Amino acid sequence: MTTTFDYKVRDQSGKLIQGKLDGDSMPLVVGRLREMGYLPVSVTPATREGLKAEIVIPGLTDRIKPKEVDVFTRQFATMVDSGLTISRSLSVLATQTPNKYLAQKLRQVRDDVETGMSLSQALAKHPKVFDELYVSMVRAGEVGGSIDTVLKNTAAQLEKEVELTRKIHGAMMYPIIVTTVIGIIFIAMMVFIVPVFKKLFSTLGGKLPAPTRMLISVSNTLASWHALIVVALVVAIVVAFRRWITTENGRLAWDRFKLKPPVFGPLSHKAALSRFASTLSSLLSAGVPAMESLDIVAAAVTNSVMSEAILETKEAVRQGRPFADPLRMRDDVFTPLIVQMVEVGEQTGALDEMLQKVSDFYMGEVDQTVNNLTSILEPFMVIIMGAVVGTVIICLYLPMFDYIKLLQS
Repeated sequence: MTTTFDYKVRDQSGKLIQGKLDGDSMPLVVGRLREMGYLPVSVTPATREGLKAEIVIPGLTDRIKPKEVDVFTRQFATMVDSGLTISRSLSVLATQTPNKYLAQKLRQVRDDVETGMSLSQALAKHPKVFDELYVSMVRAGEVGGSIDTVLKNTAAQLEKEVELTRKIHGAMMYPIIVTTVIGIIFIAMMVFIVPVFKKLFSTLGGKLPAPTRMLISVSNTLASWHALIVVALVVAIVVAFRRWITTENGRLAWDRFKLKPPVFGPLSHKAALSRFASTLSSLLSAGVPAMESLDIVAAAVTNSVMSEAILETKEAVRQGRPFADPLRMRDDVFTPLIVQMVEVGEQTGALDEMLQKVSDFYMGEVDQTVNNLTSILEPFMVIIMGAVVGTVIICLYLPMFDYIKLLQS
């Protein structure tokens, strides 16, 4: 059966040509293109249109995870270090990566490199996959002639980012799951159990205690169409909150708040400090200029309060002040440990090494906090669950005590 193939070829002058060609198989199409005097670059079955076309939802079905970029970078560094050309390495990795959307991006990067574009320029065309930090480090490696070393350092930095994100998400997941379970149990009791007691109370008569009346009111709301109003109100609040934190003032206030809660505040702060130190260390060791490095770090950190402090530090350094001085002025963000280590790094000329030690220290602190978090939260969440269920049961049985007293009298 004849199939339509998409092809990319280069003519004798090296110009890249794209088109479609019908053939019984891919080898026959490749052979035919060679007979036509072209050098085949890629030949793939054309995407079927109509109902059988694949549905792509931007940001969902075409998602490329940071872990996949990390694995690619590590493999890319190994292949370049082994002597393979950048173009050949990209071709091999595009073939073997399981994510076809990442493979598509890698083929596009390879094609751009083959047309004479630098690797950093080709990567910069895909900012959703390769961010400014990634591109800047690759650019520094191209200038310094150490692209393989820089790629290894970039892979190591990505691994730290992925690991840090995993730990933070893991720490947040337990209370979210337990809170969800508590909510489900509470709603189930309101919808299925309280109405049974309500019928019993109506047959017995008498005035119910205030806590019981309040509980029945909640049950009536959740078991009727009024629940839709409650759900709509909650959704509206969530949407409004998400829009608010996308504004400059809203995000600054929210990020400032995230640093204050008893347990999760210090955890977020230490994670942000580790990310700041590690990213800045990687950039400086790659040879990226200090001013440019601070700009990239300010954009890379996920907390706008720290980003603001980094930009203030950059301005102070631009004016000729030592790096440690502006950090010392922002003691609400930068700890004395960071200030002291940066000061030592400036004096010894090993600022990148000192920053990496700071990053390792705070990464260890994050590890310790996450490991202790489950043991800290577990009894607390169990108490909350017991309090919710116990309160409902007490409210339901309060009228029973009154009825028992009436019967005894």
